Amino acid sequence: MGYGSYYRELLEPLGLYAFAEGGLSAAEADALGEAMDALLENLDATEREATLATAEDAGLSSYEALLPFRPVSDTLASRRQALAALLRIDGCSFTLDALQATLSGCGIPATVSETGEHFVVEVRFPEHRGIPQGFEEIARRIGEILPCHLEVRYVYQFPTWGQVEAAYPLWGDFEDAEADWNTLERLEPEEGEQ
Repeated sequence: MGYGSYYRELLEPLGLYAFAEGGLSAAEADALGEAMDALLENLDATEREATLATAEDAGLSSYEALLPFRPVSDTLASRRQALAALLRIDGCSFTLDALQATLSGCGIPATVSETGEHFVVEVRFPEHRGIPQGFEEIARRIGEILPCHLEVRYVYQFPTWGQVEAAYPLWGDFEDAEADWNTLERLEPEEGEQ
């Protein structure tokens, strides 16, 4: 029910207006109702876009304009999560836990860990075998998030020859699967292997 109908129901008991179809009072109630409906639609959109948790379009773009780069994300929920993580970064965000939360919150599928060497951290990609797609962009973003005084060493997971032989015992199996080097790099380990 729009506000035009609401005005009619509200004012009808007063008996001051005749709301016959096509009449002047009905047209006035419809015009006021349309204006109020449009106003409320705009207010709803403004309220939705003003909060990071509910923003869908212009609000997210406005948050992204505050940052030096756009977050890595492919869904609306991950975009919101990434922006929240990036907006949390401040001068106290450089503990290992805070760095990990920021990386994962930004949609970067990586883990950061200390190496035992001063000012050196390792970044791993536990969900990926081989070098992740778009690695150059991911590395650039990690470089913008991690403190600049840290040396970053990237660690990749590749299958062992035993895992390759288990997946393709014969050369013909490899050819039948139309596999290539990228297929081998991304070969997932059997259950229980690492």
